[in-house]
Amino acid sequence: MTEQTTTSGATSTEDAVTPSPTDPLWVERNGTRTYTGFSARGARVEIGPASAGAVFTPGELLKIALAACAGMSSDRAFSRRLGDDYKTTIRVEDPKDMAEDRYPVLTEKFEIDLSTLSDEDRAKLLTIAQRSIDKTCTVGRTLKAGAQVPDAQFDQPAEG
Repeated sequence: MTEQTTTSGATSTEDAVTPSPTDPLWVERNGTRTYTGFSARGARVEIGPASAGAVFTPGELLKIALAACAGMSSDRAFSRRLGDDYKTTIRVEDPKDMAEDRYPVLTEKFEIDLSTLSDEDRAKLLTIAQRSIDKTCTVGRTLKAGAQVPDAQFDQPAEG
């Protein structure tokens, strides 16, 4: 949450939304069904089938993106109440529907110690955290809205 001063001098609180980077993203083929993903900011991730070893599958990246987005979206709510050094692990372990080759359910499961809170404070914090996720988790909002995925475009490489 961020505080902003209104024209009347009062402060209002609103959730901060991280601006979406517009840096290019791409993958390059390394070999049979293996790729490296890149961002223009210098990040990279190895992608391929589970049989390729120390790589992420595209489905795993989807799950990690959802878990990280939920964590980032709820971070302020939890750190305000639990302190900046709170620990959490967020899992998305729902199985793939092999017949349909898709994930029909993606459940974010937070492992977080809330034992120092009263039942009332715990319920309030979890409500605030869920509201933050619902409002600012771009990945979850995109999945819930059923994003359109147009057919792939196939272009000749740029001459260079």
